[in-house]
Amino acid sequence: MGAKRYLLKLATWVVVRESNQSNPRILGGPAEVAELAKDFLKATDDDKEHFWAIFLNTQNYYLMHTLVSIGTQSSALVHAREVLGPAVREGAASIILVHNHPSGDPTPSREDIRLTRQLADGARLLDLEIHDHVIIGNGTERWVSLKERGLLS
Repeated sequence: MGAKRYLLKLATWVVVRESNQSNPRILGGPAEVAELAKDFLKATDDDKEHFWAIFLNTQNYYLMHTLVSIGTQSSALVHAREVLGPAVREGAASIILVHNHPSGDPTPSREDIRLTRQLADGARLLDLEIHDHVIIGNGTERWVSLKERGLLS
């Protein structure tokens, strides 16, 4: 019996960015991070906290993001190794932390501030930087940047 031959058709797409649109790989500030986080939240259909880490290269361009934890309505369990390990493996130079508050109130809790400082301290040991921690209020347009509030050490 002879070998079967298959014809493989390939398709190629060319993506063109309009000259007046910003580069989607550059997160220029917390407002852009909040917009990206709202897209993350669209993929979740629950009332739980979700915690993501966004990895950036040395030019602060988006490399990738990862879902670190899915928690309860009022908390998410996050360990430094689950944020920093993937950042090192992916060759990231810096990290932006993002999580949501299902209550809709993005005000950072004491635990949010403690966790951010703990992750920033751990990141420094690995020559990484935590650029910001953005908290999104579910169902609202509200968000808080811990860096803008001076809460990122």
